[in-house]
Amino acid sequence: MDRRQRRTRNLIFTAFSALLERKTYTSMTVQDIIDEADIGRSTFYAHFETKDELLKALCTDIFDHVFSEEILCEEKHDFSHHSSFRDRITHILYHLQEKQQSIRGLFSGECGEIFLRYLKEYLCQVFDEHITVSENVPHDYALDLAVSSFAETVRWWLKGHSAYSPEQMAAYYFQCSAFCIPGIIARGDDKAADPC
Repeated sequence: MDRRQRRTRNLIFTAFSALLERKTYTSMTVQDIIDEADIGRSTFYAHFETKDELLKALCTDIFDHVFSEEILCEEKHDFSHHSSFRDRITHILYHLQEKQQSIRGLFSGECGEIFLRYLKEYLCQVFDEHITVSENVPHDYALDLAVSSFAETVRWWLKGHSAYSPEQMAAYYFQCSAFCIPGIIARGDDKAADPC
């Protein structure tokens, strides 16, 4: 994708995110997006066939960066020398916080359920790499429970409680997880999920 195509794609993402602040996903039309982005219909369709495809592409664009395998030293945070599960979760929260403007509108109505489904798909990969479960709990059950509760933590945080830092949210999540999901142990952390 060349620079012009990337710029147009970002323009469409920005318009889509702005519309989600004002309209529900269901009531939004492709024409609304075209008008907001101030582009031609053929330009929109050169990038996306439907608004559903646009939503998926926006989520993929956000999550590919947020869930990048390589953790680099970044301007606002540095987790490049940290490898615990808790560090990984905190790093993810930092990226979600940085993308907050793009994400906030994605939590509304039908769009919110689609967004959470994509989020959970990415989270499953991360959580599955970092957790084990006590032998009396089915792994897939514990994984689904841990991922779902973290996704809901993200929703709660970004929908109106973003004054809490990523470190605080990670601590709250691990504290509640230790209480609600005591059989989960973070690989490499050598202890049950515990904020202390």
